[in-house]
Formats: sequence, structure tokens, C-alpha cells
Amino acid sequence: MELRHLRYFVAVAQELNFTKAAQRMCTVQPSLSQQIKDLEHEVGVQLLVRSNRKVELTEAGKSFLKEALLSLEHAEKAIDDARKIANLNKDQLNIGFVPVAEMKIFPYIMPNIRAHFPDIKINFHSLTDANQLKALKKGDIDIAFTRYVDESDELEHVQIFSEPLALIVPKDSPIADQRHISIKSFNHQDFVISDEDASPQLHKIITDFFKQSKLDVNVVQHSTNILLNVNLVGMGVGWSLVPAYVIPLLGDKIIVKNTIEPLPMIDLYASYRKEQKNELIELILKILKEQFYMGFF
Repeated sequence: MELRHLRYFVAVAQELNFTKAAQRMCTVQPSLSQQIKDLEHEVGVQLLVRSNRKVELTEAGKSFLKEALLSLEHAEKAIDDARKIANLNKDQLNIGFVPVAEMKIFPYIMPNIRAHFPDIKINFHSLTDANQLKALKKGDIDIAFTRYVDESDELEHVQIFSEPLALIVPKDSPIADQRHISIKSFNHQDFVISDEDASPQLHKIITDFFKQSKLDVNVVQHSTNILLNVNLVGMGVGWSLVPAYVIPLLGDKIIVKNTIEPLPMIDLYASYRKEQKNELIELILKILKEQFYMGFF
């Protein structure tokens, strides 16, 4: 059974006239009649009662009509969605990202995208990890740069790099002149840490690190964005652990302290829908792979 059989049947069922249905479908009546006979043969029941004066639906035909209309509606939606996605891939690119991508990713991929796809419109969406992954599944964005991944079957991901966390403290801190400090110095210190809802992965890494290292710190403030961490440290509110990409953003009131023991690492991933991997996504992944192996990260 093909969609054309359903379309011909719906036309006859709605017009209840083979001549009018044939005109509506831009075909000739004998051909239309044959298509309906073929459909009834495949279904195995009579769908229409024909006479010289009128055409009527059988009870089976009435039931079949409802399902045929639904099937055609679903088929049209599938076609429309496919065309929308095709046009989206041709005309624009929607990128979801967390702040690190602005500094570490976009400077490398954007010139290449512009060079290879000069007419494409690029839309940037600054979203949390969770909101990016939701938007990616819905098709609202085409690629996501997140700190963790969604392991669902519809998504594919690659790890771009892993960066260490850095300890930042106020410039007038008592430890400012010490070349290296032990993480034991964290005990009983005031800390600003990232909010769990805003940055769940960073929050988890830091709190797990404190717990596993048996450190008793005073969390005096939860920050909803990484620049707030920096500003609060600069104001003397407390110490903070931040991803290393933040270091170039620090002002003269903040210093980075090296620790004797290693600090945790945090990853960055690129995710995309498996069925939507196209030339543009391939280009982005190729650039990231080349930059990674060349040591830019």
C-alpha cells in the first residue's frame, strides 16, 4: 500500500463521486477506479459501494477513512519536519554553549565555518548544560557544548578537552606570598562555589573533592555564574575553585595559588543528534580534533 492509494481513496470518500475525485487528483477516472480496486484488494474488504447514481462508504470504509486521514496527516508532518530540518541545516546553525566555549572553542571554529559556509546564519544560545541537552533533543539547537553528556541513544558526543580547576584567592589573603599551599589549608576557609542548578557538574566535582579529601570548608556563597565567583573573590568574600580558562579574566585583586596536591579536572564535550550529523557538524568536529592534537587545549 502506498500513500497515493490513501490519497485517492480519501478524495473519493470525501467527494462521493469518481469524476470529481479524479479531477481533484488530476488523473483520469479509469485510473482512479483501478487504484481503488487495488486498494480494496490489498485491504481485503470492500470500502466503497458503487452504483450508477451514487458512491457510498461501507462501514469498513468509514473506519478506514478515519485511519487513512490520520496516516496522511502523519506523513505530511514527517515530510514537513524533514524539510524544516533540511532548510535549517542549509541556512542556519544553532549553537548551545557554556561560557568556556566563548574563549576556548569559538575563536577556532568560527573563522573556519565562515570560510566554508559564508552564507550561513549562526545563532548562539547561552544555556545551562541541562537546558542545552533538552534543546538538542528537541531540535532547537544543532550542537551543544556542555560539561557533561546525555547517554541517550539519539545523541552522539565527543570529549574536546579536560582542564584543571584553579584556586583563586584575594590578593590580600594571608597565603598570598606562599609559593605553594597544601589543600589542608582549605580547612575552615570561606569558599564561594558554583550553584548546583546553574553548574551541576562543576558543583559536583568541587563538593566531591572536598568530601573525598576530608576538607571542612565554609561555603559562604553559591554563585550562579563563573564571573560572579571571580567578582566575589575580588571583593574578599572567600576563596574559590574555578576552571582554568577563567584565569585570563582575573583582575589585579585576585591571585592564583598553586597547590601541592592536584586539583580536580573538568571536561568539555560537544554533542549533536546522530541523525543530523552533516557537513557542518563534521567540519566543527574536524577543527576541534585538529586543535586538540595540536595542543591548543
